[in-house]
Amino acid sequence: MPPLQTRKRLLAVDDSAVTRELLQRNLTSHGYEVQTASGVAEAIRIIESSPFDLVITDLKMPGSSGLDLVRYVRENLKDTEVIMITGYPSVEGAVTAIKLGAEEYLQKPFTQGELRNTVERALAKLELRRTGQKESSLLPGYASFGIVGESEPMQKVFRAIQRAAGLATPVLVRGETGTGKELVARAIHYTSPRAAAPFVPVTCNVPRHILEREIFGPPESARSSDPFRPGLLRFGQGGTLFLDEISELPPDLQDRILRVLQGKEFLDGWSAGSRAFDLRFIASTTRDLESLVARERFRGELFLMLSGNTIVLPPLRDRESDVLLIAHHFLKRISAEVGRPVPTFASHAMEVIKSHPWPGNLPELKNFVHVLIETVEDDTIEVPDFPPWMRAWLQAGYALKRSLAELETEHIRNVLATVGGNKSVAAEILGIDRKTLREKLKNRRSRRGEGVKGEGERG
Repeated sequence: MPPLQTRKRLLAVDDSAVTRELLQRNLTSHGYEVQTASGVAEAIRIIESSPFDLVITDLKMPGSSGLDLVRYVRENLKDTEVIMITGYPSVEGAVTAIKLGAEEYLQKPFTQGELRNTVERALAKLELRRTGQKESSLLPGYASFGIVGESEPMQKVFRAIQRAAGLATPVLVRGETGTGKELVARAIHYTSPRAAAPFVPVTCNVPRHILEREIFGPPESARSSDPFRPGLLRFGQGGTLFLDEISELPPDLQDRILRVLQGKEFLDGWSAGSRAFDLRFIASTTRDLESLVARERFRGELFLMLSGNTIVLPPLRDRESDVLLIAHHFLKRISAEVGRPVPTFASHAMEVIKSHPWPGNLPELKNFVHVLIETVEDDTIEVPDFPPWMRAWLQAGYALKRSLAELETEHIRNVLATVGGNKSVAAEILGIDRKTLREKLKNRRSRRGEGVKGEGERG
């Protein structure tokens, strides 16, 4: 299985040694780090010396009650959740515990599944609260453009956006597909003095004649037959022209754009002569422009003019600390769009999401969240709710941690099951002789401590 995030730390508080042992054994088996205390005073001493993600406390204990511990945690620990456990259920007790800040209320006796689900719900609420706090503390304005992050690579991007917004020079935004290059271009424009003028995006990956007409307007010969439609260089005066994937710009149009940048004027089909130029250029690319320049596929002068102010966007695999933050951002936004309450991710679900490399970057993560919101009706999203491709990736990650012998044994077992236990047919499918198959089965049984006979031989 893919690597999981840092283990959550839990403190279980109960005056019963049996209950403490039960809680510690069950929760440790599910990957949590668990410490125990026999009463409120001991619990407070432990909490003061070490932070915990979750406190699980009994209600009725000698001396101070669990409600006192809930009150202490809520007054002193803003980043810790609480679960109240009791063998004396009452409406009044539940209401008091919830009012004081206990996230969940669990009645004895409880099953291992009930305990695990309650803990996961509480930790999921904690994680979402943490990500919500992080989102609200981002540099002002960028979350509104869909740019979310707290990692050091994204802090560099935010600083670069701030610098670029105060300048008039061209900007080159580089990064893989789906890293948010147009979002950055929009953030630069709308936080700059040009914000009141148009932001004009143009994709360069279209046929040449369409691209030329889009940027420079129709040629003079087409005025009589073409409705009045100035090119974007004219339409966007005072604003920003965003050339998406500029590496696809044909060579002759590269030359024309270069002349515009060098001369601060341009010719279009609706002007007699040149027009004054007042337009900010931002370009983006997923490709290695230096390599294209070396191969004479891209004008070196144009590259130099654009690359003086370059912003490089990191892929999601280099922003692991941002993944849950972005997933939470999409969760809230898409839930609001479809008009449903915002669900939460279970603890293990968040671990899987954080560990996935997201090769499709932001669009892949957004689509993943969108599918979950449309298909999962429960308030909590679990790993079994994930779409098949994510579960397949998870299973593949698990397989990569298994030995070759384990994988071989499983394959032999599956082939035997498919042919009804017929070893002759199985050996033929596996590409080995029947004697070799017998030896492999014998070795497998020996490793498992089984007798050689009793395999149900056929054929």
